Amino acid sequence: MRVLLDECVTRHLKREFIGQEVHTVEEAGLKGLQNGRLLQAASGKYDVLVTVDQNVRYQQNFNATTIAVIILKARRSTYPLLKPLMPKVLALIARMKPGEVVVVD
Repeated sequence: MRVLLDECVTRHLKREFIGQEVHTVEEAGLKGLQNGRLLQAASGKYDVLVTVDQNVRYQQNFNATTIAVIILKARRSTYPLLKPLMPKVLALIARMKPGEVVVVD
């Protein structure tokens, strides 16, 4: 599975995606792209976008994309607060479909 970590997600979380191909937005050359443009650029290259942006699910039409989105919900987007969510994230990744949006808290 090809996973893209949004700019707002700490890069330290990358090490938790064991067995997955994971890139940060910066590594993928997509830094600075916002919501819709990021989704368009990542579609077809990545299977899942991981973000902490709670509003993205209300701002975009995911039916037109080939990428699934996981929204991490924590008090802050720090590694210690996001790491406990990873078992749920890893279980979800394998069965997500394009255009699907899931909140993990």
